[in-house]
Amino acid sequence: MELTYPYDIAPVVPAPTAVSMPERAVSSEWFPIVEPSGLVIGRATRSYCHSGKKPLHPVIHIHIIDRFSRIYLQKRSMKKDIQPGRWDTAVGGHVSYGEGILEAVYREASEELGFTEFNPIHIETYLFESEIEKEMVNVFGVVGSYELHPDLDEVDEGRWWELADIDANIGKGVFTPNFETEFTMIRKDLLALL
Repeated sequence: MELTYPYDIAPVVPAPTAVSMPERAVSSEWFPIVEPSGLVIGRATRSYCHSGKKPLHPVIHIHIIDRFSRIYLQKRSMKKDIQPGRWDTAVGGHVSYGEGILEAVYREASEELGFTEFNPIHIETYLFESEIEKEMVNVFGVVGSYELHPDLDEVDEGRWWELADIDANIGKGVFTPNFETEFTMIRKDLLALL
């Protein structure tokens, strides 16, 4: 899956008004608003995308699995506005406006784990909707034993999990609901990479 940007800059969603423009002018994070095909039809601020209006915007998730079938997970920072303190995929983040999917994969991996030398393998793209947002999730797998350095501003900690430990904690509020659903969906495909 790749995004298709329009020739000219995409319009702001929702259309700015005299009242809303000051907030938009100072926002530093803009996300592409997309059709399920990946066609970019607009751009919006992070706050608008998470406001409950639910414009579809792309994100990336990276699952890292080592040769012992252990999965590296991150514990989301307590500063996060969504699912703070829960365990989640090794890397997850929004695609910035103007960025391609693979660019976001490498940027987010570098920001969250200091991780730059890897070969991401696309596993799945699906739509996810929560109470406050709607995402086009682009899931990648990475195989290897890496020395990872979590950015403690981004995550509280990270560690390798045995599959049995993940299985034992599903449904107990340890993981984000999105991780639980996604891991169940891609588990066989992820293990097939070994």
